[in-house]
Amino acid sequence: MPAVDKLLLEEALQDSPQTRSLLSVFEEDAGTLTDYTNQLLQAMQRVYGAQNEMCLATQQLSKQLLAYEKQNFALGKGDEEVVSTLHYFSKVMEELNGLHTELGKQLADTMVLPVIQFREKDLTEVSTLKDLFGLASNEHDLSMAKYSRLPKKENERVKTEVGKEVASARRKQHLSSLQYYCSLNALQYRKRVAMMDPLIGFAHGQINFFKRGAEMFSKSMDGFLSSVTGMVQSIQVDLEAEADKMCVSQQERLSVDESVYTQDSDVATPQINRNLIQKAGYLNLRNKTRLVTTTWERLYFFTQGGNLMCQPRGAVAGGLIQDLDNCSVMAVDCEDRRYCFQISTPSGKPGIILQAESRKEYEEWICAVNNISRQIYLTDSPEAVAIKLNQTALQAVTPITSFGKKQESSFSSQNMKNSDTENDKIVPQAADSAPDTEELIAPGTPIQFDIVLPASVFLDQNRGSRRTNPFRETEDASFPEAEDSLLQQMFIVRFLGSMAVKTDHTTEVIYEAMRQVLAARAIHNIFRTTESHLMVTSQTLRLIDPQTQVSRACFELTSVTQFAAHKENKRLVGFVIRVPESTGEESLSTYIFESNSEGEKICYAINLGKEIIEVQKDPEALAQLMLSVPLTDDGNYVLLNDQPDDTGGSPGDSRGAESEA
Repeated sequence: MPAVDKLLLEEALQDSPQTRSLLSVFEEDAGTLTDYTNQLLQAMQRVYGAQNEMCLATQQLSKQLLAYEKQNFALGKGDEEVVSTLHYFSKVMEELNGLHTELGKQLADTMVLPVIQFREKDLTEVSTLKDLFGLASNEHDLSMAKYSRLPKKENERVKTEVGKEVASARRKQHLSSLQYYCSLNALQYRKRVAMMDPLIGFAHGQINFFKRGAEMFSKSMDGFLSSVTGMVQSIQVDLEAEADKMCVSQQERLSVDESVYTQDSDVATPQINRNLIQKAGYLNLRNKTRLVTTTWERLYFFTQGGNLMCQPRGAVAGGLIQDLDNCSVMAVDCEDRRYCFQISTPSGKPGIILQAESRKEYEEWICAVNNISRQIYLTDSPEAVAIKLNQTALQAVTPITSFGKKQESSFSSQNMKNSDTENDKIVPQAADSAPDTEELIAPGTPIQFDIVLPASVFLDQNRGSRRTNPFRETEDASFPEAEDSLLQQMFIVRFLGSMAVKTDHTTEVIYEAMRQVLAARAIHNIFRTTESHLMVTSQTLRLIDPQTQVSRACFELTSVTQFAAHKENKRLVGFVIRVPESTGEESLSTYIFESNSEGEKICYAINLGKEIIEVQKDPEALAQLMLSVPLTDDGNYVLLNDQPDDTGGSPGDSRGAESEA
């Protein structure tokens, strides 16, 4: 016998839309079988009840047997033997039109009764289990909705009770689905027996009752009946073996640890896979209605290539929700709901907000979306690439609390840079070839996520009783270079991270540092930043604490060798600083910031400051440069004020939006 289609019991607990779609095919098949069985039973009852009209009854039965082939069962695989057998019996029915009509008890016991038992026992069992499965599924959905609405600061007793309710509903749904799946699988075997067994009884009844000779019931008929009986017995054996196997499998799946039914059972130490390049599961999607109210919808999400797909329960296929290529993902606080994260477009525009069902799912979804956004799935071995990138990011994150420690931790990478520089002098590289990542930043380079001022500098800047103010509102000249500087521009920035680099000959080193810093922040859920003021003068770049007005960092403008804004997200900006070491060598470090306005404005200010440095010794060139930039009443430059966007880095934003922070 050919293999019989069946539902997989191991997919019962997940209850995915694909499993529900396959289940609907089995339910359609069971419904068709129920209709056909009722019609077949009516035909047999007519044969049994219409003894005086035996010819008409057998003719009707013959037609009904031929109709099996035209039923178009959704699961018709393996019914060829049944169809051929029914065709043969249809011919026998035609020959029996003129036979004696007295069948009596033999017809009742061997033909009608098996079909009645099949309908009342097997088909009724399937219908009952279907209703129980529907009730359990609805109860599970209600408990999951109640669990998802738990706020962050909920009473532990209420949280425990709701968790137990979810686990109980989930177990009940699992049990009902397993029983329902087993019944539907067994029905595929039983329907074949139910179709042929009554006909065998009918044939034997005719042989025993009429004792027709070899003309009608010849040896060929006996051989055919024997083969059909053997086929039925083999199906019965297969059914019993499959029933035993499903029973064992059902017991194994019901004997699992209770933690599989409990959400967030491993919330303390979840086993998180950070190297996923595809992910699937149920999430809650936030929908805004009428710009005020918010609703949440539980849907099945899965990734396909670089796309995030969504498939409601009962749908045949999923639909596109968002393109994940070059997107960004971050955790968000949302309406007293836990485990929420937001996926934003490459331009920085907020996208969709989703809620995971547990901490493990929450972190794995963030890691998976972050991996997909880097287009790892397009490589030859995406799993290996994901593991390598995440390992590099893990190695790159080290707790650094001062610039001194940063210099010590980057000493080895600096030696590597020096050796690479010597090799570059011997073997020149092609100017047109794009540098590799390892040529820009050494693998495993630590990332510093905060700027902490050294103690000596902090004491020097805070001696005395007066507060330092970069806007010159006091008489304390804490920023002497600002008094004589032709350029003063203030920007609001947030420090994202800094790291040692190997070269400052290309702006690609800044873009690569941006990528590694943002990736490390996403992997380790570092989303909080501290706001600072970045003051650009014609001499220095100074990072100032907006609360205490204390300088957190100060860089000579002449030491800035590269600066650039991100190609797509213009809020990101970075620059490379070349600092001499006590050993006589020089170290290179890249600093990455996020600004409120476009990073190109900061780059424009830095570039103008460097131009001022170059022309300060030439009065004519300095005067020409001063004429090209408007001035305020007190002689300071007004940058990026009322200027068109196409002037190369001077888009028109007001001075107040930039300088007064």
